[in-house]
Amino acid sequence: MVVRFTLKQSLFTRQSFGSPSPEGEGVGGWGRALGQLVILLIINLTAPAQTLTLPLLIQQTLATAAPGQQARAAREGGYWAYRAYQASYRPQLALQGIVPNFNRGIEPVKQPDGTTSFRAVRYNYSQLGVNLTQNIGLTGGQVVMGSQVQRFDDFIRDEKNYNNQPFTLGLTQPLGYFNALKWDRRIAPLLYQESQRQYLEDREAIAQHVTELYFDVLLQQVNAAVAGQNAQATAELLRVGREKYALGRLSQSDLLQLELNLLNAQQAQAQALLDAETATVSLRTYCALPTPDPTTEAAPLAVPPPAPALAVVPAEALAQAQQHRVAVLALARRQLQATRDVAQARGTTGLLATLTANLGYVNQAPYLADSYQALQNQQQVALAFSLPLVDWGRRRATIRTAELARDQTQAAVSQDQRSFEQTVLTQASQVPALASQTRLAARADTLAQRRYAITRATYEAGRLSLTDLTLASAAKDLARRGYILALRAGWVGYYRLRGLTLFDFETQQPLAAE
Repeated sequence: MVVRFTLKQSLFTRQSFGSPSPEGEGVGGWGRALGQLVILLIINLTAPAQTLTLPLLIQQTLATAAPGQQARAAREGGYWAYRAYQASYRPQLALQGIVPNFNRGIEPVKQPDGTTSFRAVRYNYSQLGVNLTQNIGLTGGQVVMGSQVQRFDDFIRDEKNYNNQPFTLGLTQPLGYFNALKWDRRIAPLLYQESQRQYLEDREAIAQHVTELYFDVLLQQVNAAVAGQNAQATAELLRVGREKYALGRLSQSDLLQLELNLLNAQQAQAQALLDAETATVSLRTYCALPTPDPTTEAAPLAVPPPAPALAVVPAEALAQAQQHRVAVLALARRQLQATRDVAQARGTTGLLATLTANLGYVNQAPYLADSYQALQNQQQVALAFSLPLVDWGRRRATIRTAELARDQTQAAVSQDQRSFEQTVLTQASQVPALASQTRLAARADTLAQRRYAITRATYEAGRLSLTDLTLASAAKDLARRGYILALRAGWVGYYRLRGLTLFDFETQQPLAAE
């Protein structure tokens, strides 16, 4: 990966850092040095140079990067699973047959006197039928309506015959079995709604992660810029210190301290560049940014303004979360599935029976047209059952195991519900604090920049010690980083609240997928 550093005068001025007042504009030597010597870490892109903003990267990640594609694929998977469930309740028309089924060989043929004789055979048996089936969700049975034609050709005797069933109507009804269709009707719609809501949550989670990576890079850019500024400023102070030392106005101890400060600043700058490159790789990989090209212009990261100041009432946030978030549906669905498992345990043990009945018309004839003449009635009724007489408590143990699992699920769901509510209330209550923290950090950054500028000018005039200047420089750097961290916390909290409630408190509208 290629990482370039260019001089950008405007990107790290006080305005670019989103301070609420222009008080921090460069004063004295610091302002001139800041305007001329600020060093910014830049990510190279193949596209024409443009400032990369947080909303732009979020949109790009959602549209083209792997996380956005995975979220869309999961949503589409939920949609097609729901379509498959709906299809199970609709009539199914199928064409079935065996054409041809030719056999030539020697087979055993049972004789009228009960003996078996092996005879050479050469025949073809074919059948073709159309069936229309309809599942019955209420009872779990199935109705079948169809038509079937069979043809038998005996090539040795040069004979053929048709067996025709132009119309049949049948019913298959399980008795005592687990009715999967009944439970699918209750659970499948919840799964579908979950997949759609989960897509919205995935989008907000992606936005939150992009925000975290974005500010990671931005913080390292600030560290690199501050380290570069400090190295340049320390080198200038060392130059002035050597002149003072030559004139006898500076002790050798202070001169050595200035040299040590320069070495420390250069080491900090080198480490900041490495950290910035590492953070940049993570952002580029997650957001699917194009491979950097050293021949193109660079695109810097813009420092976002503070996150929107939202007026959020925790109780309202909880109400929105309970109405829109996927967790509410998931908790209800888990309880239904646990109850379904108990019903399934009961429906696979004990007395189980299957009622089969069909009626229709049938006839056979040497010619197909003749087989439709003088049709005969056909009826069939059968009841097959299975009843365990001695199972050594297997049925009871199976049902009891499912009931205990259901009780455990209900307890876990209750705990998850309380945890979910507490998370939403906590996040909503933190919104004002995060906004206040950002304002205070911006003010502290402004004051620290002014203090350093005044301290440096006073030191150059010989009225302050080197220790005072060092402390002012450290406070200035700490305030700069603190402001970026406060911005990060505000934006991460903003997207986290959206993901928890699936509600946009800026527009007062629920989030909606495209």
